[in-house]
Amino acid sequence: MGRPKQFDPDTAVEQAMEVFWRKGYAGTTPQDLVDALGIGKGSLYNAFGSKHALFEQALRRYRDSQAVILLEMLEEPGPVKARLRKALEFLAELDLAAPDRRGCLAVNVAAELARTDETAAELVRRMFDRTEDAFRALIKEGQRTGEISPGRDPVALGSLLLNTAMGLRLMARIAEGSDRLVRVIDATVDSL
Repeated sequence: MGRPKQFDPDTAVEQAMEVFWRKGYAGTTPQDLVDALGIGKGSLYNAFGSKHALFEQALRRYRDSQAVILLEMLEEPGPVKARLRKALEFLAELDLAAPDRRGCLAVNVAAELARTDETAAELVRRMFDRTEDAFRALIKEGQRTGEISPGRDPVALGSLLLNTAMGLRLMARIAEGSDRLVRVIDATVDSL
């Protein structure tokens, strides 16, 4: 009879997500994961197969937990432009308040691995698609309510808003304050 697992795999994936988010994929060693998860290397590989397999699970966990926050904010009741402003301000404040300025895991993965890791690139691509779809739906809602001109292309605006959100996440990693981010948010909302 085998020994029972001494750790919770869900908790381990959450902890691994934090390590990958902080250090990047290449910067994370198996020893970093062992230390963070509090398990032996054998248990790590028995439970998850490989560092990359654990990374994929961690990226999915990010998608299912962290990335959904923005989507929920966009679906709240109220004026469309106010919701958009609130969501973009939330992203900027979240990143500026983080002591390690780690930004968005999906953006970080896109920058680090998009050209070399098709699985990671596809996971991030789907996250970005989902966010862009939410922005497009928000634009269409704003067009129905009269907040946004019906002559504007919701597909193009959805792409613009995705690019703005991802750019904010990246800029916040090095920003000395919120001034530039606030200007971007103001210009983006005002342009609609």
